[in-house]
Amino acid sequence: MKKYELYEVKDNKLVRKNPECVRCSHGVFMADHGDRYACGKCGYTQWKGKDAKK
Repeated sequence: MKKYELYEVKDNKLVRKNPECVRCSHGVFMADHGDRYACGKCGYTQWKGKDAKK
C-alpha cells in the first residue's frame, strides 16, 4: 500500500483512513487486517467489534 492511499480529501480537508497507533503516537498508522488493526512498529493490536463496517 502506498502512503497516499492512507489519506482522503473530503470537503477540502485531509482525512486519515486508518487509525494511528495509541502507543507510537502521531504519524504511525495501523494496518487494516479485516478483523483487526495492527501496528507494524510496536506490535499493538486493536480488534474490531462485531458491528465494524469496512
